[in-house]
Amino acid sequence: MSLVTRFAPSPTGYLHVGGARTALYSWLYAKKRGGKFILRIEDTDLERSNQDSVDAILEGMHWLGLEHDEGPYYQTQRFDLYKEVVAQLLADGKAYKCFCTAEEVDAMREAQMAAGEKPKYNGMWRERTDHPVDKPFVIRFKNPQQGTVVIDDMIKGRIEIANSELDDLIIARSDGTPTYNLTVVVDDWKMGITHVIRGDDHVNNTPRQMNILAALGAEIPKYAHVPMILGDDGKRLSKRHGAVGVMQYRDNGFLPEALINYLVRLGWSHGDQEIFSKAELVELFDLADCNRAPSAFNTEKLLWLNQHYIKTLPPERVAAELQWHLTEQQLDTSKGPAIEAVIAVQGERVKTLKELVEVSRYFYEDFSEFEENAAKKHLRPVAAEPLALVKQKLAELTDWQLQPIHDAINAAAEQLGLGMGKVGMPMRVAVTGGGNSPALDQTLLLVGRERTLARIELALEFISKRAEAS
Repeated sequence: MSLVTRFAPSPTGYLHVGGARTALYSWLYAKKRGGKFILRIEDTDLERSNQDSVDAILEGMHWLGLEHDEGPYYQTQRFDLYKEVVAQLLADGKAYKCFCTAEEVDAMREAQMAAGEKPKYNGMWRERTDHPVDKPFVIRFKNPQQGTVVIDDMIKGRIEIANSELDDLIIARSDGTPTYNLTVVVDDWKMGITHVIRGDDHVNNTPRQMNILAALGAEIPKYAHVPMILGDDGKRLSKRHGAVGVMQYRDNGFLPEALINYLVRLGWSHGDQEIFSKAELVELFDLADCNRAPSAFNTEKLLWLNQHYIKTLPPERVAAELQWHLTEQQLDTSKGPAIEAVIAVQGERVKTLKELVEVSRYFYEDFSEFEENAAKKHLRPVAAEPLALVKQKLAELTDWQLQPIHDAINAAAEQLGLGMGKVGMPMRVAVTGGGNSPALDQTLLLVGRERTLARIELALEFISKRAEAS
């Protein structure tokens, strides 16, 4: 039998990072073993499920590159199948109709708690046949009352639960719609899921689902429950810790390669290695190397990884992701240097793509004012002579290339007997509008001849007005 994993999110919000990590682990486990990865949308919560959330999940999976081999399947399109299975369980005497009202169930649980017992449904309709007419009912699964359920969890190890701890859970509501634990079981069975990899908040559901699978005579998959992700304060990761939706990380300027690399390391390791390509992950990932303890999210570590990928990925790959930010921040790069060339010189200077756009505007947009502090410090009357001389030497160049630009700036400094700082910094402020940029010759090369000369002239005018004012 071929290996089949699945990712089965509920479309009640964005694709959060915990879900993305689960999807990644399931995807990697299938890819390493030549198996199938299925995407299933568990949208039976009709009140909370919505199309926007479905779109967000699909967009997040696509952005991360976690493409599915089958699906997406939608549970709301499979209700007929679930009804057939419920009917089969009823016919086989493995499920029954329960006519208790919600108030009656609440009362029995309150009485159990008052007696110091675990609150659960007491099975009062389990064997009864005196069914009232025209009274609403739910359908409950007849959970075994003896023995234990053993989960040989691939991450947590052996977990054993006594059946006496489990009650007869509802598998169909009074309106006939199936419940979560029933739909999951049927889908895992019918889709041939061999390995269920999911968050450890599902551990309590697993023995119930295993019992239903056994009642159906279905093959029981192997289970792996991944520990939760915590914020840096030790509490479960949530909105208060910042961005938790996958596409919010895209919006904040992170590369999918960085987020994938970071998420896989939140609970898995391979020696001391920190940087992994997706191909390496497919080769190396194993559930046996996952931690049993929760992992803490560290944004600084993610930023470090993101900067690494901005610096080391091919510029054209970074440019493909950068395009969204260029559009979002309304920076037109059609007139100016190739964006790949800007990425090559700016990559080491930024941590996010959003920041990359912000610090690269001067390559494409002209400005009429200089950054106040930089101008105050470097565009002083004493800078007028070196700026004018550099402008003259640059204007004489017939070949606007790196080495001639470099030589022209050096020649001006030598001619005036000045250190490079007294020439370079005024030039940098003049050409970029501020005090930070890549190497000056690279900056001028990319800004271009005409823009460079025009901006030096603007700086000279600024200095002249400043001298007059003082």
